[in-house]
Amino acid sequence: MSDASLAALLATIAARIGAVHVLTEPADMAPYLHEERGLYAGKAPAVLRPGSTEEVAFIVKTCAEAGVPIVPQGGNTGLVGGQMPFGEVLLSLARLDRIRNVDPVDMTMTVEAGCILDKVHEAAEAVGCLFPLHIASQGSCRIGGNLASNAGGTAVLRYGNARELVLGLEVVLADGRVWNGMKRLRKNNAGYDLKPLFLGSEGTLGIITGAVLKLFPQPAQRSTAFLAVPDPASALSLLKRLRGEAGDALTTFELMASFGVETVLNHMPGTVRPFRDAYDWYVLAELSAPTRAFDLSALMEESLGAAMEAGEVLDAVIAASEAQAGALWRLREDMSEAQKFEGGSIKHDVSVAVSRVPEFLERALPAVEAALPGLRPCPFGHVGDGNIHFNLSQPVGMDKAAFLAMWEAFNRIVHDIVADMDGSIAAEHGIGILKRDELVHYADALGLELMHRLKAAFDPAGLLNPGKVLAPLPVKEV
Repeated sequence: MSDASLAALLATIAARIGAVHVLTEPADMAPYLHEERGLYAGKAPAVLRPGSTEEVAFIVKTCAEAGVPIVPQGGNTGLVGGQMPFGEVLLSLARLDRIRNVDPVDMTMTVEAGCILDKVHEAAEAVGCLFPLHIASQGSCRIGGNLASNAGGTAVLRYGNARELVLGLEVVLADGRVWNGMKRLRKNNAGYDLKPLFLGSEGTLGIITGAVLKLFPQPAQRSTAFLAVPDPASALSLLKRLRGEAGDALTTFELMASFGVETVLNHMPGTVRPFRDAYDWYVLAELSAPTRAFDLSALMEESLGAAMEAGEVLDAVIAASEAQAGALWRLREDMSEAQKFEGGSIKHDVSVAVSRVPEFLERALPAVEAALPGLRPCPFGHVGDGNIHFNLSQPVGMDKAAFLAMWEAFNRIVHDIVADMDGSIAAEHGIGILKRDELVHYADALGLELMHRLKAAFDPAGLLNPGKVLAPLPVKEV
């Protein structure tokens, strides 16, 4: 598109959404073009900031008619580059931040895509309810991005991924039409269920502008424990024990290696060492319940006592207050941030069957350590649902750029093991651009073909978040 044609297009859009919401100055666009990990530098002719679904639809229709591609962006907290433009127009959903309805009887909340996740939590709590999606970036991430990436978090064990927390969606399609699927129904078998197609599609099939979210009863009590365990196999035995004794009250079960916890203690101000001694492996476990019909703290103490007798737990601390629980949670929640102080980090977001988590770690840890002496693995994550963040910190003193250049080599080591175990190379962060070629390498051929068919059906011109998730099909020679 020529400069004159682009200027005319932006003028048309500015007349509809307001010139102040069409950003073209580099300084104004900069916050939208730099992502969390610093892996990609975005580039865009403009950042557009619509304020309603109708304005989003107008922009998409106008750009579609001009053949101009669009990259949608929520809170710009994505970890695989899916929200980064590389020459496309960037469409920010930040201004679509209204909560349209909260119904504690239906146990639903109707929100716009730009609502910050913490704002959703607060609105639920105001009516005595819970929205259970909790992730480290919840103070800045936006619900539309959470849904577009099918975010997971620390409560998946009890409540499921983002996909399982949605009853209805509003989506702007590639031609600018709006699909209104905003029903608040718990049962609806009227034809194909379209919602899952957009949830986790990273804006490549349509742009989510609104959603009906499921709410749950607010917990009346919690019991949080930080535990030292001998090894991942013992953690798995403990998980089985707690599930058997607490049932759905087991909300969180997070596994952490010693290096990650020590990194948090060394670099994050105000964190407190939970035990006098250091151990190789830790678990953060939390029970919660919406009733006081039974005593969760007593249940936790009794279960952990039996676990210690069985050798599944070496040491334990149970929070006696909300402040103490918060301090224990920081040892897990601050882990990704603390890793930045240790230099370069090559990160893998993988999953295997829950029962095979110890096997994955037994295979992957020696494999990566053999590939680079001095490497400092930092595995942690949601072992209760099989999701491990298998992060690798650079050897002390190694050049950061040289280490990060080994990302593809470590992908092959780690992802080959995951594939051999029938796992997934993308558990909760999505594919974006970071794992696009990995998807081609590992995905079932027929599955990839079906994905391309869906993309062609929903976005035949390839204008929605082009180049993300799916690599372009090779041109067939005639």
